[in-house]
Amino acid sequence: MEGLGLIHLYTGCGKGKTTAAVGLAVRLLGRGGRVVFLQFLKGENSGERFILRELPGVELIRLPEKVKFTARMNDAERAECAEVCREQFEMACALAADRDLLVLDEALGAIETGMLPLSAVLGFLKNKPEQLEVVLTGRRAPRELKEAADYVMRVDSEKHPYTSGISARRGIEF
Repeated sequence: MEGLGLIHLYTGCGKGKTTAAVGLAVRLLGRGGRVVFLQFLKGENSGERFILRELPGVELIRLPEKVKFTARMNDAERAECAEVCREQFEMACALAADRDLLVLDEALGAIETGMLPLSAVLGFLKNKPEQLEVVLTGRRAPRELKEAADYVMRVDSEKHPYTSGISARRGIEF
């Protein structure tokens, strides 16, 4: 693909940020683009991964089978998770050098929990390849990322079944 690559930030407490990122990836793949897709703080069993790994043009960064919530990790687990997040981020950035789209799903959560340094993300965005489109998702976006982004899309929840006691459902929420 050719042209100017912009930075997308999908943020907010509503459902649909990952879905929007996957949708953009599929749209670009439909036009012959190539995608690097990295998810932070998620495991291999997230539903979108099963189809993404089948699509030509997608480089899907491998994840651990299961990941604990960071609040439930002990210090050693947090340190290991942070090291994995940094290594995967560096790998994804290197792979994206000649690609069209880099999706950093839940990057904002990784930054917020200290698993990924904000400075590393900002440094990459400042020096990213000109043609590379980048998507970052997560609930809370630091001001610096909002300022660096070309698109800032807020996904809010007006009503959600979780508040009525309905748990996350396979294929819908994960």
